[in-house]
Amino acid sequence: MAGIEEVSEALQKGKAKVVKELVQELVDDGVDAKKILNEGLLFGMSVIGEKFKNNEVFVPEVLVAARAMNAGLAILEPKLAEVGNVSVGKAVIGTVKGDLHDIGKNLVSMMLKGAGFEVVDLGVDVGAEQFVERAEEVGADIICMSALLTTTMSNMKSTIDLLNEKGKRNKYIVMVGGAPVNDNFAKQIGADYYAADAATAATVAKQAIAQ
Repeated sequence: MAGIEEVSEALQKGKAKVVKELVQELVDDGVDAKKILNEGLLFGMSVIGEKFKNNEVFVPEVLVAARAMNAGLAILEPKLAEVGNVSVGKAVIGTVKGDLHDIGKNLVSMMLKGAGFEVVDLGVDVGAEQFVERAEEVGADIICMSALLTTTMSNMKSTIDLLNEKGKRNKYIVMVGGAPVNDNFAKQIGADYYAADAATAATVAKQAIAQ
C-alpha cells in the first residue's frame, strides 16, 4: 500500500513530522492500525536495525529514525489499544547501579520497540531490587541490563543473585550487554543471553521469546 510504504521510507530518513502526518492520514482513511504499525513503522525500523548491524548507518541515524517511529506511535497507540494490539513480549530495561550511561540502553530500548516489544525503561543507575520489583509489577518476560564500566558490570550479577534468592530466576529471560561485557562474562554471572549491539539484542530477544 503506497501510503504505508511512504511511512516506512520517511521513518528510515528520520522525518518525524512527515511520519506523523502520513500515519494520521492513513488512520483518517480507516486503514487498520496494526497494518500501519507492522508494515510501516516496525518494518521501517527493522530495515534501520539491519543497516545498523551492517555498519551502513550509525547511532545518530538510528536515534532520528526512532524519534520518527515514536511520532507515528503516538498517533497509533490509542487505536491499537481499542483493537487490543498483541505485543511480542514485555521487556524491562535499565543501566545498572552506579552507571549513568544511557545511549546504548536507549538504542536497545528503541530496537526492542521496533521488534514489537512493550518496553519499560527504568533509566540509569538501576539497583537489583528495582529491576526485580518492576519486572514483577509489569509482568515482564525479559530483564535487559546494560553496563558501560568495568566497575559496574558486577552489579548485573546482583540482580541475578536476587532473582535466585527470591526463587524467581526461571520466571525471566535475562539479557546483558554493554562495551565491557562479553559472552564469557554473561555465562559466568548466569545470564541467559549476551548481545553485542542493539540490533542483535532485538533479534535475540525475539528468538528467546519464541523458544
